[in-house]
Amino acid sequence: MKFTEFNFHENILEAIDAAGYEEPTPIQEQVIPTIMEGRDIIACAQTGTGKTAAFLLPLLHKLVTEPSSDHHINALIIVPTRELAVQISTHLDGLTYFTNLSSIAVYGGGDGGSFVQEKIALSRGADIVVSTPGKLIAHINMGYVKVKELKYLVLDEADRMLDMGFHDDIMRIISYLPTSRQTLLFSATMPPKIRSLSQQILKNPAEVNIAISRPPEKIRQEAFVIYESQKIPLVKMILRDKSYNSILIFCSKKDNVKQLTRDLKKAGFNAQEIHSDLEQAQREETLRAFANKRLPILVATDILSRGIDIDHIELVINYDVPHDGEDYVHRIGRTARAETTGTAITFVTEKEQRKLAQIEKLLGKHVPKAVVPESLGPVPDYNPEKRHGGGGRPGGRPGGGRPGGHRGGRPGGPGQSSGPKRSFTPHKGSRGA
Repeated sequence: MKFTEFNFHENILEAIDAAGYEEPTPIQEQVIPTIMEGRDIIACAQTGTGKTAAFLLPLLHKLVTEPSSDHHINALIIVPTRELAVQISTHLDGLTYFTNLSSIAVYGGGDGGSFVQEKIALSRGADIVVSTPGKLIAHINMGYVKVKELKYLVLDEADRMLDMGFHDDIMRIISYLPTSRQTLLFSATMPPKIRSLSQQILKNPAEVNIAISRPPEKIRQEAFVIYESQKIPLVKMILRDKSYNSILIFCSKKDNVKQLTRDLKKAGFNAQEIHSDLEQAQREETLRAFANKRLPILVATDILSRGIDIDHIELVINYDVPHDGEDYVHRIGRTARAETTGTAITFVTEKEQRKLAQIEKLLGKHVPKAVVPESLGPVPDYNPEKRHGGGGRPGGRPGGGRPGGHRGGRPGGPGQSSGPKRSFTPHKGSRGA
């Protein structure tokens, strides 16, 4: 199928051609015609499936070809994070280049100048507003946001917004919107709370499910079972391998991001950090440097697990085991994009072994356990059924005596090896066509 088959306006087709889009992805094939028909949608689709263009392209077509207000907001896209707002706004800049449509991203962390610019757009009207819930509520509270003639509402990464506690903000925003609108809800997962939200805000929606519950096979996964104190030394060992030019490291806590980045810089690595304590301008500049390949190593919290659209990331390191399987899939899905291969490495401490076991259950297979370098010293057994309380066996190497390894256990037992052991040195996968 080709994009020309959707009967887009010629200016939208020109933008599609300039963007280099050729054939629509599965979600685009299913979602675009339904949006063009004017139906509400609830779609389950992960980041990286092409969902942003799936809702932007038909909305732009409708805004170009159908009557809309010059003095109100015509389309509102609500997203969980600043990064995702910026990413979608960047998409819009390219796709609206050949049109007269106006758009603005509204999010926290800016200066007084950006607030004034947001106020002007929200009070005078704009074709498309991309906003985080909290910042939009702040503007709404001041009484000048013009949404009474809004025609289109998009909730992107809806599950993430609910996880972040934005349910009440979302419902408050919707209370100001006209009921005769088209609403599109996109979520990476479909838990009961998303079903409940959809029943409240959607009208006879079409359902589309393109969820990828497991990572693509082209991502090479492995895990190192280690102690907490061995994480930073192991990161340094991996980074000294020159196979990787673009590396994204995820930490579950801001303190870990800060400490790891400090240690990497002291060791001479060109690394920067992204977390919510930084000013938005700093975060944007760091992300820009990483996207432009001027920065090889980026250390971040889960704020970037969905809100980043960079194709050349070769290695993802989970410095901490993600909280659940969906977060794991989103994190490692930052690599092996755009028909490339990639590597995902996860560090697993004793206390994190149960979390990894739950992730493996979701994946439907074991994550291969890599052999830890002998120079790091003793390592724990991988035994997720055991309640781990403290250190390893005194005076011995907790790997069944095998240098640099950990005991696989007897077949079928709780210490069973989760897949084949791999040697330490990770390799960069070859790029696909």
